[in-house]
Amino acid sequence: MEQFIFHNPTKLIFGRGQIEQLKKELAPYERILMVYGGGSIKKNGVYDDVVAVFRSLNKQWTELSGVEPNPRLSTVQKGIDICREEKVDFILAVGGGSVIDCAKAIAAGALYDGDAWDFISRKTTVQRALPLGTVLTLAATGSEMNANSVITNWETKEKYGWSSPAVFPKFSILDPVYTTTVPKDQTVYGIVDIMSHVLEQYFHHAPNTPLQDRMCEAILKTVIETAPKLVDDLQNVDYRETILYCGTMALNGILRMGLRGDWATHNIEHAVSAVHDIPHAGGLAILFPNWMKHVLDEHIERFKQLAVRVFHVYPEGKGDREIALEGIEKLRAFWNSLGAPSRLADYDIGEESLPLIVEKAMAFGPFGNFKKLQHDDVMAILKASL
Repeated sequence: MEQFIFHNPTKLIFGRGQIEQLKKELAPYERILMVYGGGSIKKNGVYDDVVAVFRSLNKQWTELSGVEPNPRLSTVQKGIDICREEKVDFILAVGGGSVIDCAKAIAAGALYDGDAWDFISRKTTVQRALPLGTVLTLAATGSEMNANSVITNWETKEKYGWSSPAVFPKFSILDPVYTTTVPKDQTVYGIVDIMSHVLEQYFHHAPNTPLQDRMCEAILKTVIETAPKLVDDLQNVDYRETILYCGTMALNGILRMGLRGDWATHNIEHAVSAVHDIPHAGGLAILFPNWMKHVLDEHIERFKQLAVRVFHVYPEGKGDREIALEGIEKLRAFWNSLGAPSRLADYDIGEESLPLIVEKAMAFGPFGNFKKLQHDDVMAILKASL
């Protein structure tokens, strides 16, 4: 494996009823910005629980609601303006990954003299940010325990991921009960997102990673075992708890110790949803199996290993390519069985928009660590996804 240094400063507060810990975590702060999405937290009781803590501590707070599923730069700027006007000293994100991503950009932008798009588009790096914490309501992105954020500039049709150690959440409260009201479609998208994060890290060229491989496989197998039961029983707290923990472990840095994952599929999907504003994980479900087929010969043994260990492909009497392809088809079939999309046509995306999507994907040049993708590679993957 490669040399590495691991550090994750986020305090993970996990389990039923852990909202009580919010009192202790907010004690040092006085003026809070509460960031949330479309209002579902007011229907499921999370909002009331959080506000009750604010009131018990006699805190001053301001709210920013309406964060989009693909959080937009314009919303980030609203949050930055509030932080400056209200002299906010802490940001609390209450919601899913999009809300947390938006809160991270607000936290960084509030202490940055220029345009927030500068650090999102990688023209500069974030050196400092307001402290933030999260109360998670959706198992998906892992943003509750990492330094990553993805923001869309809708005016320019650009969507980029960025990262800074300054925006690690100080704490994240994960109560599986808060996820039981997530509807079926969003639950499925979260499951696809979690598995995609693991797969991005599974495909690498680092030598001697038996433990990392097994950890990736364990999360994938746990999700595959639990997801169908959860989709059929959305109120089951035990199933929600398992998927919630898988989501955090999939992208908190533990799986990538000693290796460099690929992340090309995420880059392509960001371009697709920048142009068409589709659900991120819906795009991943469509693109990932086609990326896998396109890069299969880069390291076919790794695809074979995935097929046998995770998807229980019987290898006897089959060649490596046949085994690998069967594993990819089993991944596609599993996602389809949950209700995830399989073609860009499912979102009314046709060939006419592919050149623009490729252009957006190639904004920073060739990409991907497992296999470096060029313009023609991206176009081929997109065409296979139509």
